[in-house]
Amino acid sequence: MKTALTIAGSDSGGGAGIQADLKSFAANGVYGMSVITAVTAQNTQEVRSVQDIDNEIIRDQIEAVFDDIPVDAVKIGMLSSPATVETVADALKKYLPKHIVLDPVMVSKGGHHLLRQEAIQSLKEKMIPLATIMTPNIPEAEVLIGSEIFTTDDMMSACKQLRELGAKAVLLKGGHLAGAPNDLLYDGESYHWFSGERIQTKNTHGTGCTLSSAIAANLAKGHTLYDSVKLAKHYITIAIEHSLSLGHGHGPTNHFYELYRKAGVKNEL
Repeated sequence: MKTALTIAGSDSGGGAGIQADLKSFAANGVYGMSVITAVTAQNTQEVRSVQDIDNEIIRDQIEAVFDDIPVDAVKIGMLSSPATVETVADALKKYLPKHIVLDPVMVSKGGHHLLRQEAIQSLKEKMIPLATIMTPNIPEAEVLIGSEIFTTDDMMSACKQLRELGAKAVLLKGGHLAGAPNDLLYDGESYHWFSGERIQTKNTHGTGCTLSSAIAANLAKGHTLYDSVKLAKHYITIAIEHSLSLGHGHGPTNHFYELYRKAGVKNEL
């Protein structure tokens, strides 16, 4: 079995972060491992508090996995401080995994800032250049390039600017723009649009984590970058279409809908 490692924060509500990543890995057929960078006290409505994990323990977690278990792909999520970014970047430079999927998590669905302002420059200088692909949404991309994105032409220009920061490829998610939530993949040579349909649901907690983890899982299994994004886009669309009405805020996606359906298990809420 192929493997994937998530380096991210923990979500006590189970819809995003480490919990979503491991569910996404399992649903996409790879063995999941984790390095926890922060513990968040959150649910479908809010992030109440955040406790960063000591950077020495973050480093030890990474080394413990790589020194024992083959890692076919890495997904990176919440890295809240410059020191955490540097710790993770240094460890990945040591082990040089083949595939690194960077989801530049900045703000929670409820508006809580998960990436400190002073860590943005560290992310740009130390982490983005290591990425096989980075997967920002529109607001995250705007912060990274320092300009607003309103149109598809703006998305194309933003992808080019983001790739100039060092990532081999960029998947810019278009869900924050009006109209269809179309995503744009740019690999330095070609642009590829992945069309989507607007799904009327408030239950979208953890969609970014889930998508980036699905991309990592498919890269781990040997798919091309294009096919990995295509398969992940299909997976997250199904998970959102059958999202779960849990809690009083933004409920989670349904990570295992297709597996349950194939097994004949009713899993609608």
